[in-house]
Amino acid sequence: MSVVEIGKPAPGFELHDQSENLYRLSDCLGRWVVLFFYPKDNTPGCTAEVCDFNCEYDGLQTLQVELLGISTDSRRSHQKFAEKHQLKFPILSDREGRVALAYGSLFRLGPFKVAKRDSFIINPQGDIAAIYRSVKAKGHGRFMYEELQKIMAGG
Repeated sequence: MSVVEIGKPAPGFELHDQSENLYRLSDCLGRWVVLFFYPKDNTPGCTAEVCDFNCEYDGLQTLQVELLGISTDSRRSHQKFAEKHQLKFPILSDREGRVALAYGSLFRLGPFKVAKRDSFIINPQGDIAAIYRSVKAKGHGRFMYEELQKIMAGG
């Protein structure tokens, strides 16, 4: 398992979103990135968290921030989830849990691999700027928006 640290390069990845688009972290160089892992589509906590991020999406776009959600659910599950909640941003499918593992955000539940509720802010150089572990689902999108504003302002 990789250990991510503030100031160190963020682990790269290539994953597909709910619309079959391929996302590479390397394509986000030059932009701030909010990367959040969540356990499962259509569960109460995860739905609250993802919908909260959806509410903050326009503000993040104004700041020119890339917002990416990741779970170990299938693309089909993500597609239904995104349609149901009219998500404005990509949610990426990490079926094998490799990306979650690289970020120290993988939990094993018997034979199942599930992402922990962790979030990361990645700077335009591709380095980890902030790490948030085991976050509360409700209000997390707003919290991350406010944290990002502080970090971008240099504080």
